[in-house]
Amino acid sequence: MLLPAKAEVARQLRRYRAWERVMLAAPNDRTVRTTFEDSGYTLCVLMGKRCAREAADAAERYLRTNQVTYLEEQQVTCLQEQHVTCLQDQNERPRPATAVRRRPPAAERRSPAGR
Repeated sequence: MLLPAKAEVARQLRRYRAWERVMLAAPNDRTVRTTFEDSGYTLCVLMGKRCAREAADAAERYLRTNQVTYLEEQQVTCLQEQHVTCLQDQNERPRPATAVRRRPPAAERRSPAGR
């Protein structure tokens, strides 16, 4: 697994936290909200997370630990998530098959008024 440079993670985390404070001070400002969401998205991509909060937490953990410890933590978290998903899959009941009804393409449909 490739890990980003710690300096870049620290810079993006500072940017995210700064825009978070500004956004909390002015939640109705669209420009501020957009910039905050952009900074969260960048942090998500950088840390490989789906949620900005998770990405910020992961960035903080990454900056506190060395790379080996961080990778070990990520592996344990991944295995735990897979176990939960597996258990959820086992608890799902199979659903009875239902017939799929398809409609004609929109070009072939006629409206009642067009008869």
